[in-house]
Amino acid sequence: MPGGRVVLVLPFDNRSGDASLNWIGDSFPATLNKRLESAGFLTISHDDRVYAYDHLGLPSDFQPSRATTIRIAQQLDANFVIIGSYNVQSDSASADTASSGGNAKSASGLTAKPTSRITIQARVLSIDNLTLTSPLEDSAELYRLFDGENAIAWRVARSLDPHFNVAEATFLAAPGAVPLPAFEDYIRGISTTNTVEKLQRLQSAVSLVPNYSAALLALGKEQFAQKQFAAAATTLAKVPHADRLALEANFYLGLARFNTANYAAAASAFEFVSTRLPLPEIVNNQAVALSRQGKDGVVLFQRAVAADPNDEDYHYNLAIALFRRGDTTGATGSVANALKLKPTDNEAIALRSELASVPPNTKLANDPNTSFTAAERIRRNYSETSFRQAAFLLDQTRAMRLATLPPAERAAQYSKQGNEYLAEGLLPEAEKEFQSAIEADANSADAHAGLAQIRDASGDAMQARSEANLSIKLKPTAAAWMVLARLDLAANKLPDCAEDVTHAQQLEPNDTAAQAMRLALQQRGQWVSKP
Repeated sequence: MPGGRVVLVLPFDNRSGDASLNWIGDSFPATLNKRLESAGFLTISHDDRVYAYDHLGLPSDFQPSRATTIRIAQQLDANFVIIGSYNVQSDSASADTASSGGNAKSASGLTAKPTSRITIQARVLSIDNLTLTSPLEDSAELYRLFDGENAIAWRVARSLDPHFNVAEATFLAAPGAVPLPAFEDYIRGISTTNTVEKLQRLQSAVSLVPNYSAALLALGKEQFAQKQFAAAATTLAKVPHADRLALEANFYLGLARFNTANYAAAASAFEFVSTRLPLPEIVNNQAVALSRQGKDGVVLFQRAVAADPNDEDYHYNLAIALFRRGDTTGATGSVANALKLKPTDNEAIALRSELASVPPNTKLANDPNTSFTAAERIRRNYSETSFRQAAFLLDQTRAMRLATLPPAERAAQYSKQGNEYLAEGLLPEAEKEFQSAIEADANSADAHAGLAQIRDASGDAMQARSEANLSIKLKPTAAAWMVLARLDLAANKLPDCAEDVTHAQQLEPNDTAAQAMRLALQQRGQWVSKP
């Protein structure tokens, strides 16, 4: 794992005395992992944490001592562990707060108890230095649980990296908040080992929030595990491509479609993943889906072999694909490589024998009624750890490459990535890029325009206006003028807003936001001059 930035977040301890609130403790890793990843840390997944517990002979709900926590972290190569606790204080009428017991349908009523408050404490344990920070604290009304968790995540990020300069308001404005009954169903769903309850909980979360990506992914994976392939494909296809979870969702979507013999759609799903994260198992699966359509997958299988030459299946698959081409010499060499890695592979032995018995340049027939048949092997396991590590290393490699560029060019690259994150609604990730751009070049107009948009989205009107004005002073952009337009409209300064829109359209006549704002102003009786 990448050194120095690996973080394990453990479930927080429930100090309220109400066991029906235990699910909240399980929710902290889900929220903190997402936010810490946006801050440039590699977090350890729920599945890896469960694996470590199992490897050490610990139950999944075990509350480890300090010594056991260190053992768990060492098992997972973590540099830091986040531990914590929470308490919920409510009035006497709130006895049923957040309680849905063992029923599959949420009935927590959290949003109906605004007088209930959650108090949160977190501490950072450094495994490398064996030090423990003083408590990091926050509190919020219970119905604002997301805000409390995001605030704690920001404090943790600042403790882990004192140079971290993304604003707390950006963390609080980050997307992902859903009504707490849906969040409860999701957390209970991913935490339970009961298959029936898992499906019911996750279906309930999705019914409450149909675009809840995390719940859609978890539900689709469980449907796939239960061999409900058509249902899994329908569920997983609902995860938007712009979502950070889309890579994992499309891996399972590809498998679900593969298992329903929809090979073209399966290949499309695998291609979506492989073009963004070209791990060998994904490239292999894309090639297998193409082969099932009678298409040539040799080039992709060769890429999989080159990426992981120690995987026997990739050599075996390449041998079959070359045999289909009529390249018996190449196929013989590939199957020999497969058998060097696994001499007892009976299918590979049979393939070698068939190749030895046919004339050179014979093509493997696709007819299942022939005496010899062979099929390429698909990978059915998604290694979330491998994917996340690969993405993390790609980010680090990119940062090292950008460090070699001249300041202005480096700032431009950071700003470009920031704008892409901003378009996807990933505010903390976007601000991190814009801040890096400004560190590289304090006069980057695009970076200041990006920060202005983030401050606007997080409700900091004063800083949004300041950043927009600075950006315009450095270099006028439509994006900066539209920030001012939104701020002036919110302040009911319609003439100023109209002037802002005119400036934006002078720079970008086809800017859709400016066009919409012009129409809105005209409907309110405000004349807007032509650009």
